[in-house]
Amino acid sequence: MKFFVDSAVVSEIREIAELGLADGVTTNPSLLAKSGRPYAEVLREICEIIDGPVSAEVVATEAPLMLEEGQKLAALHRNIVVKCPMTIEGLKATKALSSRGIRVNVTLIFSPLQALAAAKCGAAFLSPFVGRLDDIGHDGLLVIDQIVRIMENYDFPAEVLVASIRSPLHLLHAAEAGAHVATLPPNVIKQILQHPLTDAGLEKFLADWHQTKQKI
Repeated sequence: MKFFVDSAVVSEIREIAELGLADGVTTNPSLLAKSGRPYAEVLREICEIIDGPVSAEVVATEAPLMLEEGQKLAALHRNIVVKCPMTIEGLKATKALSSRGIRVNVTLIFSPLQALAAAKCGAAFLSPFVGRLDDIGHDGLLVIDQIVRIMENYDFPAEVLVASIRSPLHLLHAAEAGAHVATLPPNVIKQILQHPLTDAGLEKFLADWHQTKQKI
């Protein structure tokens, strides 16, 4: 499974990249706005850190303008993947962009059939939102399982990119389902690295070693 960092904070992305756990990055208009910096500057800087897909989202709502924005975003760097929303206009733009050789991440997917439609329109990545489905009482992880099986059934090249991950448990089940990618906030990435038994075990090993009064 690939790990993408869900952030537009360059320092956070660099920290995860230095750990070797960043295969890509996902941004959105909200994250870029919070950075307080020009979007193109931030995206180029991220692309210099990450040698992998960096998703940047269009903000237009009509296909012709989405196509125009998508082409501008893709021109910023070869690593840019254009994010389009799961709408009729978004699918029109997805088809147009993908036909021009521009990779598209279709975002705001909430059902398996939306994912199927996006894959048929040429999406490179499908982004179902687990946490937001859970928020309204749906089983977000069941949707992930269904999407993965549909992609396998018909051998679509689109990768399932699980978004809106709120906890390590979401990540665990997405990995068990066979999702190709998980986009993770930096705090969730750090959570999966920690376990109290690891800390206790290391403390015991070091205490025993210090008693020997040896050095390596």
